[in-house]
Amino acid sequence: MVYRALVALLLQALAMLLAAPAIAAPTNIAAELVAEQAAGPGETVDLAIIMRPAAGWHGYWSNPGDAGLGMQLTWQLPAGASAGAPRFPVPETLLIQGLMNHVYGKEHAVIVPVTVPNGAQAGQALPVALDAQWLACTDKVCVPERASLAARIVVGSAGPRDTRFDLWRQRLPAPLGAEARFAFAPGRLRIAIPLPASVALHDPHLFIAEDKVVDYAGVQTFSREGDLLVAEIPRAKFAATTPDRISGVLRLSREGDLGLAFAGAPGEVPRSGMPLVGGGAAGSGFLALLFGALAGGLLLNVMPCVFPILSIKALSLSRAGGNEAEARREGLAYTAGVVLACLALGALLLALRAGGQEVGWAFQLQEPLVVAALLLLAITLTANFLGLFEFAVPGFVSTGSAKGAFATGLLAAFVATPCTGPFMAAAMGAALLLPAVQGLALFAALGLGIALPFLAIAFVPALRRRLPKPGAWMVAFRRWMALPMGLTALALVWLCWRLGGAFFAGVWLAVGAAMIVLLVLIGTKQRAGLAAGWLVFIAIAGLVIAGAAATPHILSAPAALNRGLLASRPFSERALASARASGKPTFLYFTADWCLTCKVNERVAIEREDVRDAFAKAGVTVLVGDWTRRDPAITRFLTAQGAAGVPLYLWYPAGGAAAQQLPQVLTPGILTDLPAP
Repeated sequence: MVYRALVALLLQALAMLLAAPAIAAPTNIAAELVAEQAAGPGETVDLAIIMRPAAGWHGYWSNPGDAGLGMQLTWQLPAGASAGAPRFPVPETLLIQGLMNHVYGKEHAVIVPVTVPNGAQAGQALPVALDAQWLACTDKVCVPERASLAARIVVGSAGPRDTRFDLWRQRLPAPLGAEARFAFAPGRLRIAIPLPASVALHDPHLFIAEDKVVDYAGVQTFSREGDLLVAEIPRAKFAATTPDRISGVLRLSREGDLGLAFAGAPGEVPRSGMPLVGGGAAGSGFLALLFGALAGGLLLNVMPCVFPILSIKALSLSRAGGNEAEARREGLAYTAGVVLACLALGALLLALRAGGQEVGWAFQLQEPLVVAALLLLAITLTANFLGLFEFAVPGFVSTGSAKGAFATGLLAAFVATPCTGPFMAAAMGAALLLPAVQGLALFAALGLGIALPFLAIAFVPALRRRLPKPGAWMVAFRRWMALPMGLTALALVWLCWRLGGAFFAGVWLAVGAAMIVLLVLIGTKQRAGLAAGWLVFIAIAGLVIAGAAATPHILSAPAALNRGLLASRPFSERALASARASGKPTFLYFTADWCLTCKVNERVAIEREDVRDAFAKAGVTVLVGDWTRRDPAITRFLTAQGAAGVPLYLWYPAGGAAAQQLPQVLTPGILTDLPAP
């Protein structure tokens, strides 16, 4: 161990020595400096130092580990301007002959905030220069490199924005929002990090920012103690220091770049906890996640957009009577459709995330065209329930068949999965962090939960016998089921407006109205015993294609909605850090206009006068993250909290105490009691 440490020190000293007299041009790691957008006088704009390593080469994190050299930056800024601390993405680990290095082997960006001088004139292009030095290495050789970089910051409130910053920010560690605690024990450092138990971990790793405090190559062990993650790391054997503060990055999974930035002070660290087994997802913990997905899927059946479909299909089983084989065949086909749809959605979600897209649960409802398609589907189902026409697919709703049951299962899963409810939140959050096989197993369990009621009716004759006998009442029941489905269609019109503006909503509402006319025409021909004719279906397809083609040209940003009684501010990492720095309590919640649970909670528990008065008395800062449309920063923060989607409610007590994750179903008493001493 001493030999290894000496070698590391010699390598680092040699790198620094080489870096001083002469530094090579950046031929192995190319660098570029860009500004995100324009900024007004006194405002802050982010600059990115883009680093592009050649194949086989890597650069280093701020603490390079056992060997290497962190980036050194020297700024030349206009008078009155200032640069903040650089923010590095989550690093990778590289172990070479017993030496652990913290590196970047692929293109990445270091984000630096720069504040524009107060006296800057609108329209002015402020020159920014940077002298950057770094060490470029392969497994066998290291070369010091240097570049003089330049960029311009346009002073003003308008101008193009570099959308690459969204992707670069996704790779930054999310702020923890609460202080960690650490203690030194004989031969090791122990750290307690506030982390909800719902956050899944797969082969986590702690990167300590302070130099020579821990043995970088030492085995790190992790255990759970409630909502605390306790990590133990061997101390450095040579030239170890004892700092007053510990900071760094917790990487949640080896298979991704998702991490949490933490900082902590000395304090009590629990000595016992539940050891993480198999990366924290195996054994009883994973079984609990499976149960959560199953129970969450079961509860989705009572959603207003799913219940009518399930009810009509369940009643079709009553027609099967004593035909056990037919009932079971329909039950299995329906289950196959639901599970297949959930697996397909889960696979797409995981593939998008693996490809660098920052998406979460219900990501499809953040796309205007998907919402428009759901609107047309809801209109079609409402028209069908009202008896305006019959589906051409045999057995889809009216009669029993395996094909119809399978199609109904696909439909039920598609309209149900955007929701997130109790039990399933932790499971879906874990599915985004676990290995693909375990993640897909959770999606399959969710589908099985959705299918369970229909499956039970199909396989348990006693349940089928409790269903009402077929009769004329079923026609009336089917008509009544058009009411919740019609309300769903109206909600989707409103969501179209929120996503794409009034013109977008109006166009698709007109498409839906024209489609109703064509569906009535189909129904008229059906009742006359005639075929609907291909021209009608071609007309429907033409309407949909025309609306889709027009969508890119009619989308607009709708006006922001007034959030109501609470004086809330939009969420951002900076806003959260500022609120926490004030020392006052903070209530942070994430919502979306398509989230029914969110809307109910806001009406019943959040936007109330007693909550407003209690928060005002305690000086509570309220931050709101609106996830109606895709927002990479919110998605990353949700994932870091172990949440795959919304709603998410977090309470940060005064004085910097650990955050408390509140239930997904709120009551007024929960919020009014929070500020109480």
